[in-house]
Amino acid sequence: MGAGQKLVIASHNSGKVVEIRALLEPFPVQVVGAAELGLPEPEETGETFAENASIKAEAAARQSGEIALADDSGLCVAALDGQPGIYSARWAGPDRDFLAAMTRVEHELKSKAAKDSRAWFVCALALAASGQTTEIFDGRVFGSLTFPPRGSRGFGYDPIFVPEGYRQTFGEMNPDKKHAISHRAKAFVKLVRAAFVRDETT
Repeated sequence: MGAGQKLVIASHNSGKVVEIRALLEPFPVQVVGAAELGLPEPEETGETFAENASIKAEAAARQSGEIALADDSGLCVAALDGQPGIYSARWAGPDRDFLAAMTRVEHELKSKAAKDSRAWFVCALALAASGQTTEIFDGRVFGSLTFPPRGSRGFGYDPIFVPEGYRQTFGEMNPDKKHAISHRAKAFVKLVRAAFVRDETT
C-alpha cells in the first residue's frame, strides 16, 4: 500500500478504530471506519481470531470496493481455559458494557477459587482486497489480571490487564506506551513490513 491509498477499518468499535488510526498515523493512507461508510457488521461465525478477522475484512472489502483491514482480538485467561477469547466482545453484551464483562471475569475466577492470574491479549489483523488472498498478521502480549479495574484509558478489558514487566494496567498507561507494547502493536509490526510503503519524502 502506498501514498493516498484508502483503507477501510472493518470495525464498529470506536475505541478500536481510534487505536488503529493512531498506529497508522505514520503512513500516508486515508483511513475510514466501516461505521462512517454505513457498512453493516457481518456475523462472526469463525472459531478463531484469524477466521473472524477475515470475515470482517472480506465483507468490508466487498461492500466498499476498497482495501479493508479488520482486527479480531480478545482477552484469554489461563484459569478460565482461555476464555473469554473470541467471545470477549460478546461477554460485554449488545451494549458493549465492558465493566459488566470485567465483573464477569472476576466472578468466574472466584467461582473456581482460581489463584492463577495469568492472562494474555491476542490480536489477529486481516488485510483483504477483492480478488486477492486475505493476509493475516498476529500478535500477543502476556501479563496478569488485577481487580478492581484501574484506569480509564484504553478500552475493553484494559483496566484489569497488567502487562509483564509493568505495574500499570493498560487502562492506566499513556496511550503511546501501550501502543508500543500491545498485542495490536506487535501484529502491526508484521503488517507494516508486509503491506505498507513509507513515504520517503516526509
